[in-house]
Amino acid sequence: MSAAGWFIVLLALVGANVPFFNQRLFAVVPLRAAHKSAWLRIAEMIVLYFAIGLVGFALEARAGNRFDQGWQFYAITFSMFVVFAFPGFTFQYLIKRR
Repeated sequence: MSAAGWFIVLLALVGANVPFFNQRLFAVVPLRAAHKSAWLRIAEMIVLYFAIGLVGFALEARAGNRFDQGWQFYAITFSMFVVFAFPGFTFQYLIKRR
């Protein structure tokens, strides 16, 4: 796997956890509410999935060998993105804080 491939995997790992480690929208825009809702976190994850996917397509096109993908590719990569979000989910919802 090339360096660009590992970069995308690392970017996906970070991007999947961004919604859970802070209370801002996309880690930049402050919200009025004290806590983000779970639905907002899911929507943020979906947007970040597509944004990181676009970065991956750009890197693949830059390498000169862009391949067409079927629905199976997107199902598997979105599932991996959800699995990558597990540390952030655990931190936000499963760890008890005093």
